[in-house]
Amino acid sequence: MSRFTPKVVTANRLREGDVVYLTADDRWTPFHHEAEFIEDEAHAQLRLLDAAAQKLVVVGAYLADAKSGPSGPEPTHFREAFRTRGPSNYNHGKQADYAI
Repeated sequence: MSRFTPKVVTANRLREGDVVYLTADDRWTPFHHEAEFIEDEAHAQLRLLDAAAQKLVVVGAYLADAKSGPSGPEPTHFREAFRTRGPSNYNHGKQADYAI
């Protein structure tokens, strides 16, 4: 039996295609650090079922590995870190709206 690693629920917003994350208060946010940090496997599966049922809001919901960071969850895999930055061809959408 493998050890469970912490997760966040992620998906793509159905209308715009933007990457979003499920928060503890059932909102979808474009910010990874606002996602619910899930440390229990059973709870993670329930949250994934909740997300998958929102077919008019999001598509492709899945659990992504995460680690605890100073500002909230942080991605642990390159693919997930890349998804937090939005489209890579030019600044539009999330990149333009939330430029730091």
